[in-house]
Amino acid sequence: MKHFLENLNTSQLEATLQMNGPMIVIAGAGSGKTRVLTYKIAYLITQDVDPFNILSLTFTNKAAKEMKERITKIVGDEAKNLWMGTFHSVFAKILRIEAHKIGFTANFTIYDSDDSQKLVNRIIKELNLDKDIYKHKLVFSRISSMKNNFISDIDYKKNDELLFSDKISNQPKFHIIYSEYVNRCFKAGVMDFDDLLLKTNELLTNYPETLNKYQNIFKYILVDEYQDTNHSQYLIVKALSDKFQNICVVGDDAQSIYSFRGANINNILNFQNDFQDSKIFRLEQNYRSTKNIVNAANSLIKNNQNRLEKNIWTDNESGEKISVNRLLTDGEEGRFVASSIFEAKMQYQLKNNDFAILYRTNAQSRSFEDALRKKNISYRVFGGLSFYQRKEIKDVLAYLKLVVNVNDEEALKRIINFPPRGLGQTTLNKISIQSNKLNVSDYKFIKDFSKDSEIFNNSTKNKLSEFIVMIESLKIKNKVTNVFEMTKEVLKKCGLYKYFNDDESIDGINRIQNIEELLNGIKDFIENDISEEKTVSAFLQSIALITDQDNEDQDSNKVQLMTVHLAKGLEFPYVFIVGMEENLFPSAMNLNSRNELEEERRLFYVALTRAEKKVFLSYVLSRYRWGKLIDSEKSRFIDEIDSQYRSEKMMQKQSFTNERDEYSYNKVGIRFKVPEKKPPKNFVKVKRSATKSNLFDNRIIKGNIVFHERFKRGVVVSIEGVGDDKKAEIRFDKFGNKKLLLRFSKLKIIS
Repeated sequence: MKHFLENLNTSQLEATLQMNGPMIVIAGAGSGKTRVLTYKIAYLITQDVDPFNILSLTFTNKAAKEMKERITKIVGDEAKNLWMGTFHSVFAKILRIEAHKIGFTANFTIYDSDDSQKLVNRIIKELNLDKDIYKHKLVFSRISSMKNNFISDIDYKKNDELLFSDKISNQPKFHIIYSEYVNRCFKAGVMDFDDLLLKTNELLTNYPETLNKYQNIFKYILVDEYQDTNHSQYLIVKALSDKFQNICVVGDDAQSIYSFRGANINNILNFQNDFQDSKIFRLEQNYRSTKNIVNAANSLIKNNQNRLEKNIWTDNESGEKISVNRLLTDGEEGRFVASSIFEAKMQYQLKNNDFAILYRTNAQSRSFEDALRKKNISYRVFGGLSFYQRKEIKDVLAYLKLVVNVNDEEALKRIINFPPRGLGQTTLNKISIQSNKLNVSDYKFIKDFSKDSEIFNNSTKNKLSEFIVMIESLKIKNKVTNVFEMTKEVLKKCGLYKYFNDDESIDGINRIQNIEELLNGIKDFIENDISEEKTVSAFLQSIALITDQDNEDQDSNKVQLMTVHLAKGLEFPYVFIVGMEENLFPSAMNLNSRNELEEERRLFYVALTRAEKKVFLSYVLSRYRWGKLIDSEKSRFIDEIDSQYRSEKMMQKQSFTNERDEYSYNKVGIRFKVPEKKPPKNFVKVKRSATKSNLFDNRIIKGNIVFHERFKRGVVVSIEGVGDDKKAEIRFDKFGNKKLLLRFSKLKIIS
């Protein structure tokens, strides 16, 4: 028995030692699934499996890096030869190797969603389309949806049903935008995120010899978080594993919460149907949470019908009951949570980062931010603007992208006149028109045709020539240096550093600091990244494929505020789950079918199982919406937790009189007093029943084009029911058909 295997419990060991054939590991929250994956890969290597023949797919670069580091400690440098990374990063690597087969070059660049949306916006403007009808974000979302459903721009134009739907929706030119977007990306040598999956599927489907090649390379395939895979990822994994069938998937159906991104829970539920004679292993011991938290989560998730059987248990201490707290308003809720954290810190010498506040929607963070600031408690809100989306960082990266791929249209347009060099929008428009006529990239037109063109004066020609000379010299430099030295050269040669340094304002100083931080990040990439290449191209790919969790900084001593979706995979000693009200959690948007409700319940299950020591739930009697206090109702999920695992602190019915209520946390030593309240002068109390009937909703008829706050634009397919039970079936552009109760839907009629 290998020494490292002695760290595994019996269930973990059985899953680790199973080498051949298809297998599924059902891993409950906190059960050590990452350890099993890590040790399984290490065990395969110790059994003389060539690391080059092992493919390990994760959902974050952070997870891949941590796993590779652990494996290296066990087996040494052999771990460097593993094919390990996120789906997108591994498939991007394969596509670079095989790019010529699908008409691309190996140095294609990758557009993030911001780049893609800007390109779509530019196409809409060039086609002189109404931007209020063709909203670029919605158009791009629809393009993304088409790609993920394997509907190409060519197939789209042949689909009469889709074209008719566009006509009814007053967007008959969508297919033109779609085709132009695909063509512009191809001409620019660019792939977006969806292409990394779509093109890989095309490659494996259209080139049998290529599929056979990678089947023989990937003799052992391991997939983490299998419940989060979408249809495209499922098809790729199934195709690659078909020959040897040595596939191990790890996941938890109870934590499948990403259907809005295309994740399909059926991938994990039907695994044993897809792979005959597959073996199933269950990791049921939770090492993270107290008995009370584990039992509470178990009692909740049993209400789901669509699930795999498992019995999660723990040897940890019993711990405290789930604390359920009823507040008056969302403002009171914010002050309650902040006071609770403050007093717990004082009494038990806890740190800020021992606490997490989880909510269903980002908009809920405001009341908690306000309350934490007033208590001088440091906090961090996850899901804000990414470092790599800041303007000055995007400027530097655009230069690097153009050095790697001169056909990158978005990069060229971003920096050809930045810092200013006298090449304004008029010049750019002329370049675009001429390059489109010649069907070449903007860069190629400038380099090969602009000197002889009569549309530019001599001054403009000289400026364009100087720009080309600068980029060409940087391309030569790029062949002989690493990304760190290259970035410093770009900052110097292109005048970026001087431009930002000359700006002595606060913003200018911040931009310089951000650029310096970018250089620090590049240095860290060179010294610590698992990638063997330290080139500009490798760095740009690592940036393009960064996930939400890769940006986490859990070492900072701050209270963590985030949506439950972002919290998946994380753990905290103390967790506040706030806004536990009907139509908020569960969301009113996801109450139209059992499948939607069960995903909401899985989302709450994920929230509960983030906690190690204690969970605090809170809900309010009234919540401000659109400037008015609306009566709220306790979430059904609270009562679905067995009463023996929860302790409710109920206030007497409060009516803003002289009544006073007090309640406190037991054992944690936190006392919170609700002060006397009187109704504000402009106080308006609106009961839920007052919002249920909306005359505007009653005007909705079949064929209307409507707008929904979450699902966006859609076409009314049918109306059924009467009065308060009146429902509309709506075909939304991005989310497909949904049935909505009109009294709660707040639909806006577009036409």
